Parts: sequence; structure tokens; C-alpha cells
Amino acid sequence: MSKKRTKYTSAFKTKLVLELLQNESTLVQIASKHNILPQNLQNWKKTFLANAEIAMEPSKAVKEYKEELVKSQKQNERLTALVGKVTVEKEWLAKKLKSLGLSNLKQLVDFKPSSTSATQPLSINQQCQLLSINRSSLYYTPRTNVRKDKIKSHITKVFEQIPIYGEKKVHQQLLEDGYKVSLNTVARYRQALGLKAVLAVKQVNTAIPIKAHKKYSYKLRGLGINHANQVWSTDITYIKIAGGMVYMAAIIDWHSKAVLSHRISNTMDSQLVMSVLNDALEKYPHPEIFNTDQGSQYTSEVHTKRLKKLGITISMDGKGRATDNICIERFWRSAKCERIYLNEYQTISELTTDVDDYIEFYNHQRFHETLKYKKPMDVYQESIKLNQKKKRAS
Repeated sequence: MSKKRTKYTSAFKTKLVLELLQNESTLVQIASKHNILPQNLQNWKKTFLANAEIAMEPSKAVKEYKEELVKSQKQNERLTALVGKVTVEKEWLAKKLKSLGLSNLKQLVDFKPSSTSATQPLSINQQCQLLSINRSSLYYTPRTNVRKDKIKSHITKVFEQIPIYGEKKVHQQLLEDGYKVSLNTVARYRQALGLKAVLAVKQVNTAIPIKAHKKYSYKLRGLGINHANQVWSTDITYIKIAGGMVYMAAIIDWHSKAVLSHRISNTMDSQLVMSVLNDALEKYPHPEIFNTDQGSQYTSEVHTKRLKKLGITISMDGKGRATDNICIERFWRSAKCERIYLNEYQTISELTTDVDDYIEFYNHQRFHETLKYKKPMDVYQESIKLNQKKKRAS
């Protein structure tokens, strides 16, 4: 039975966005606490940040509102012209509905339809007629399959404990735990639950491209990197804590392997990558080349515009080529194997404190084999001083 859509007040949305921006709890924790979908919370945050400037410049908002009003009027005119077309599309849709199963058709019935000022709500009888289903079938309650539910519950438990398992290993685990079930059944139940192995084939993809965004070529192939601030690169990785998933972004200097900036956030968006970029640019001399993957956060206008304004050359990894950004990929491996995977973090603040401590150790105390056992920040500072001497000499 479908439920009436919940409407949230602007005050409630604002309260949750501010809680999210405090970065004290994960996205999943906040969503669970307030009984909302994580996607809704992400959308509210995006809307909040996109419209934050309205409070400082209301006249601009009024102008944009008038422009939108004109656009809406033109759109209404176009919609009026499409009324005749709707009839044809309705008939086409009715034919397509016949191909759906009964269970899917029953889910389309609205038991508490709401009316508008222009139309009357469709009764349940009318909805059943349009969907070509028998009204009596709506009230049939299928018998509960206790064994099936128990197996599904155990499959979910295995996924939570060992998310890297694919269907074959999950099947083997169930057999070991005393469940007599076939591999095909396990595969079918996992598909119904929407479960897929994490890291079974490849890591979670944090680089989600947008076709409309401009992509830049890879500038590092064959390049001799011999001084600090010649090339910086950045990337985002995910870290699992008790409350769910959080994301870490960092910027590294290719010559010295020094981590120049890093941030941890409960959402993976432009705000995360811009905070890391701005922090590094404020602390250190600007790089000649800045390398990223083709993720939407890095191809966004706000990110590329910041780099272009400073005259920094933009370089991007080839599609599907993680090795193009091998310098920071190796740092992720070191950080996770040497510190992150050895601990169980309960909160974001606990993770942040430990990561800060590790990067301090990594930059200033850890011997780096590729640097002839020197320390990254020592190499970085030595190269900066050498560059300054060369400039004065020239």
C-alpha cells in the first residue's frame, strides 16, 4: 500500500543541513536519526549552498525570479500546445503497462489519492480499470515465507560483515552456517536485496564524470618531474566507519611525495575538493600543473576556474586509468595499510584526529624509499629553497 508523500518544512530542512555541515556525524547517521532518505539530505545541502548568496544579495534573487517567471509562462504556452499529443502517449503507455507483472501494477495504485483545484482524484475503481487489474487482488495478503526471510536476513548479515564477498563466497558462508540453499537462490536473493560485492572486482568509484563538463588531456606522460610544485595531484577515497561511509580528499606534491592538504567529509561534492584546494593554495606556492581524475567534482566550473585564474595547467587522468595518478594512489595504500585498516573508528572526529596524526608522521617522520629514505616534507622544503636560489641567480 502506497503512503502519502511526507512534506518537510524549510526550517526542518535547514536544521538538518546545518547539522550535516558541522561534519560531526555521517550522512547515514543523520538520515537515520531523522527518518529521512540520505539522498534527500544531500539534495537539501546542494540547494542550501547554491542559494546561500541570496541572503547577501536579495535584489539579484528578485531579478532571477522574474526571469524564471517569464520562462515559466513560455513553458506553459508550450505545454498547452502538447495537450493533443498527451492522448496519443496515454494510449501508448496503456499498452506498455500490460507488459508489467501484477505485483508491479498493484504498487501503482494510490489508496489515498489527493485532489487539486483543477482535477478530482481518481477512485480506486478508476485506477484499477486504467491498469486493467481486478480490485479484489489489491487486498490479497501473500503468505509469509519464514525460511526465505531468514535466509535473506542472513545474506544481509554476511554482507555487513564481509562486503567484499560475491555470490559464490556468500553461498559458501551460508552452507558453513548451516543453511541448505542453492547458489542460484543466493544470487536471486542478493539481487532482490540490491546487494553487490564491494571491492570484489574494483574499488567504489569516486570519479563520476558528467558529459557536459569539459575534460582536459593528461600532461604528465613522459614528463621529467624534478622539483617541488612542478606537479600537484589530488583524489578522493572512501573510508568506512561505524556510522557509514565518509570521504577523504588530499593533495600531494609529486616530486617530494608530501601531502600538502587534506579534508574528511560526510559527503563527496565540490565543497570538499574546493576546501582542500584553497587550503593548499593558501599555504604553499602555486604548482605549474594540477592533475586530477575526470570526476564531476574536478571538472566543475568552480574548480577549473580557480586553477585557470592562477595560470595553473590542468591535467586529467585518462578514462579508467588510475595509474595516471599513481603518486596519490600509493599514498592512499600507505595510509590505509599502515593506519586506517588497523583501527575501527566510531565517529568522524575520531577518524579525523587519527588521520591528522598519520599525515603529520608521514610528512615529517616516515622514511620514504623512493626518496632515498628521506622524509617527504624535508625534500619539499629543500627543493623550495633550491628553486629560490636558482631564481635569484638567474
